[in-house]
Amino acid sequence: MADEKVSDSIKRVSTNIYTDIIKEKKPEIEMPLRSLSNVTYDEKEGYFKLNNKFKQRTLTAATVKTFAQTLKMMSLSKELVESSDIATKREAYYISKNWGDAGFKAQPESDGVMDDVESMFMVNREQLGFIPEEKGGAVAGRLVVIDKDSDTGKDLRIDCTKFGSGAYSVPISVEHLKFETKAKFILAIETSGMFERLNKHNYWKKSNCILISMGGVPTRALRRFIRRLSDDQNIPVYVFTDGDPYGFLNIYRTLKVGSGNAAHINKYFCVPRAQFIGITTQDILEYKLPTHPLKDVDIKRIKDGVKNDPFVKHHKQWQKALAEMAKLKVRAEQQALAKHGLNFVMSDYLPQKLANQKTWLP
Repeated sequence: MADEKVSDSIKRVSTNIYTDIIKEKKPEIEMPLRSLSNVTYDEKEGYFKLNNKFKQRTLTAATVKTFAQTLKMMSLSKELVESSDIATKREAYYISKNWGDAGFKAQPESDGVMDDVESMFMVNREQLGFIPEEKGGAVAGRLVVIDKDSDTGKDLRIDCTKFGSGAYSVPISVEHLKFETKAKFILAIETSGMFERLNKHNYWKKSNCILISMGGVPTRALRRFIRRLSDDQNIPVYVFTDGDPYGFLNIYRTLKVGSGNAAHINKYFCVPRAQFIGITTQDILEYKLPTHPLKDVDIKRIKDGVKNDPFVKHHKQWQKALAEMAKLKVRAEQQALAKHGLNFVMSDYLPQKLANQKTWLP
């Protein structure tokens, strides 16, 4: 039924455009303004919510190409939805090569129009038939994922403790999955290298947890997976990233409350109960970690976060942490803990951090 609603919405907007043209009026489409300036953060809601700022795209001589590209993207979506098919973002870009003058010159241009169409209909791109190139992340530990056998339709039980030196890979679509676990918490880890270390030494067994590798900014599929797992099993999520502005404001904040660009769907793809355990600026000092100087982009990210990010502006702890990092002028990677020994992260750092909530950030 969701597919029918998407198809009907596309037909409705298209009909309005056609009617305006027949009446010799300039057709117009409206979509939310997707930026931090158009979101609010309420800790009770737990995610960035859209305000009421919209942008209009009117058919004029100056906008005719973008307008045509938007309509063609809507048409492609309708075709995918009604045929129960899918297209990756990359495939959508190449399909546009058949659109004549409306074709895209580069994929970022195609992705931007796809995002506009997504926000216009207030759905996620998967509902429009578009899927990302990349899957979610890697999962190891005390978790059974219940999927469906594509041939028989029967339940398929996947034990995440039975992958040897490997790990379960989160699929692109996770809505149909079910879970069984007795784990105490989920540990979401920025780098695959740190995940591999913890998984190799069965840290999940010693700490009775679920390890998840985010591999940088987590994909939508992975964010949805973590959200559904946390809600369904009522277990907390602890986030472990590098100690830098990117880890703080791009990886952690996006996982916890979403982004301005995807504010229309943040409520599905954020993890409000997530908490940041490290690496914090205080960790850099207390553990005397090796550091790197902040780059210009790091300094800009700190200034932008303090000035414009509703999440940072809401939490004094984050304002303080960013101010401390700006003063120190350094950043530290997760792997810097190896200064104290390759397995120091398991023997000392994580046990100490998990035992002391006062060192965490909201």
